[in-house]
Amino acid sequence: MVMDYISRAIFGFLIKHRVISIGTKYYPTNDMERDYVDMINYTRTMLLEIEPAHITTQNIFHNLVNEVGNGNIPQNRKFIEIKPAENEINEYALLSNIIMGSDRFLYVEVFRSDRTLINEFVDIIKKGKGQIIEQSNSEIVSRLLSKNDAIRIAVKLISLGMEKGTDVRAAVGMTGAASIERSINLNKQIGETSGVGFTKLGGEFAVVFSSAFGSLEGNPTSYDNYLFIDAVDSTQFIAENGRDKLVEIMNDVTNFIENDCEGKIEGYREGGDDLIATMPTKDAALRAGIDSSWHSLNNGLRLRAGIGKSRREAGERAQMADNIKIWKNSPVVVFDLADGIYSYYIPSEFTRSILDFLMDKKSRIAVIFIFVFFATLIGWNVGHPEFGLVAIVLAVIYALTN
Repeated sequence: MVMDYISRAIFGFLIKHRVISIGTKYYPTNDMERDYVDMINYTRTMLLEIEPAHITTQNIFHNLVNEVGNGNIPQNRKFIEIKPAENEINEYALLSNIIMGSDRFLYVEVFRSDRTLINEFVDIIKKGKGQIIEQSNSEIVSRLLSKNDAIRIAVKLISLGMEKGTDVRAAVGMTGAASIERSINLNKQIGETSGVGFTKLGGEFAVVFSSAFGSLEGNPTSYDNYLFIDAVDSTQFIAENGRDKLVEIMNDVTNFIENDCEGKIEGYREGGDDLIATMPTKDAALRAGIDSSWHSLNNGLRLRAGIGKSRREAGERAQMADNIKIWKNSPVVVFDLADGIYSYYIPSEFTRSILDFLMDKKSRIAVIFIFVFFATLIGWNVGHPEFGLVAIVLAVIYALTN
């Protein structure tokens, strides 16, 4: 734990951006998750804070309205905080979204059994591209494409229920069980009142309604997710490895984006060193960016990537990667979270070796520190400060050969 803090402090100073994490604490539960966790830990991939997010309840609600659509959140609502958000970006929650995707489960319960109303709810969920998992005369468990879609659909169901004199409880979660548990906890907080509960940045929140609000005016809010990828110093790479190798790597990248992440490639010419792709979600864009960076680095090519809501924004964020380095450019993926800017930074093999030494050779580091400290102290006391320099040279030799 101490060495992790020291390592983050050292590399934060060198990169000139705060290092939130090195590797991940995410606990994998299946083969795909295990592959990602092994890769992010093996490469010592760092999560960096470029511009900090301002995480407050007011900002969370403001972002919610923007993301779901102002017309989809009626004015006679009450936004309540059940558990405050963490004043920190949670690296394993972010990785969980990248691995598992952005789809969410929506649990809906009516406080008065009504099969006709439940059937109407089912039709609305299906029209919103939702999948019905289970249903009864008073409950529905469904799966939506994203958290924002689930909240928007939930508010629409609440509106319909209240028009018919029935209170509706809804909750959004990563799994069906999580959404049901969230609904139970919300019921303890506000009783049998219409509302939808959800999480944001580690906090628990709910939008609650005490009176009917009629039909909603808003349409589903949709954002484009663009991924811009550019090879760093492709001229030198071609000189050392040939253009065919560049084409092979970039073709691998485009195939992965299209086939595994359901992206659509724009503006790529075979033999070129950059591309832009439209992605179905930001999580898919992040997965494509970081996977492509790992694959390319393994083949000797460094990529910079930016993710944004427009082509320009994605390109500008990719350019930001040029200033995120220690001594030379390494693969970097730049993206936004809340109202902040963050990045994944993949260290070079040399930097990784230093990190491995710091993280895995704690006892050896202690021996080196004690040896250099006392050699320097003795040298100054006997009038031979060069003892300290000799000790440093011997320590370096010891570290490299043991």
